[in-house]
Amino acid sequence: MQKWRGRGGGIESKKPLLRRRSFWIAGEEEEKVVVPFPMLIKAESKKKENKPILDLMDAIKQVKATAKANFDETVEAHVRLAIPPRKTELIVRGTMNLPHGDKKAVRVAFFAEGADADEARVSGADLVGGLELIEEIASTGKIDVDKCFATRQLMPRLFKISKILNHQGLMPNPKQGTVTNDVARAVQEAKQGHIKFKMDNTSNLHVGLGKVPSSPNIVSLKEEHLRDNVGAFVSALLKAKPAGLKKTSKFAGYVNAFHMCSTMGPAFPVSIQSLSRALDQYGKVAR
Repeated sequence: MQKWRGRGGGIESKKPLLRRRSFWIAGEEEEKVVVPFPMLIKAESKKKENKPILDLMDAIKQVKATAKANFDETVEAHVRLAIPPRKTELIVRGTMNLPHGDKKAVRVAFFAEGADADEARVSGADLVGGLELIEEIASTGKIDVDKCFATRQLMPRLFKISKILNHQGLMPNPKQGTVTNDVARAVQEAKQGHIKFKMDNTSNLHVGLGKVPSSPNIVSLKEEHLRDNVGAFVSALLKAKPAGLKKTSKFAGYVNAFHMCSTMGPAFPVSIQSLSRALDQYGKVAR
């Protein structure tokens, strides 16, 4: 026991001060405190389940079977391209006609003169003209159509309105079959069904290829018809392949993955081999 002299001169005793954690406690023996240490249990990581790659026809059947929404779901194709993101010189865009489309009205413009212009009007083109039409679009900055065609002779004259057409994705392009002198066939095919597609900034591409009706009274597209639509899309996708890609084969170095799904349903990966077969089948039908 320690002794010390207080203010009055007397001797007082002072009990030992014991430290317990961060507090000073007088006259008490320090208790042994056992703090339970939480056991860290490493949670088992859920391994990503890779879905099996399906044949196209099997994937289409799965898409139709999983379309359970109370509205007409769209059958969608999603493509992951082997193109570095934001490579504007390797942009992939195009248009196509679905052999089994929804038959919606498509407005067609045809840049042609003389007999070609007359043929375009007879075939059902909504907007037909040559230099005078180009001047009108240049002055207004507008054109209200879904698809544009041009004859080879008039194609060089479209440079004047190229920015306007490119802004709306309407610029005729030989690779997409929109620069042609086969006027009647071009207009008739455009009227059958019209779909645009364009690669986004993440090098992915998305397009709708049909509908799965929610009402049992409406007949859904058959699997074979959806296969033909996929074949038409793959054909247009290969036509839109940038010339700057190193690989020369159909899909290698261009298409990394191809998935199909309905609007609200899960996605199913599709094999490249079955896409190639669908392309060949579409080629026979299109001839």
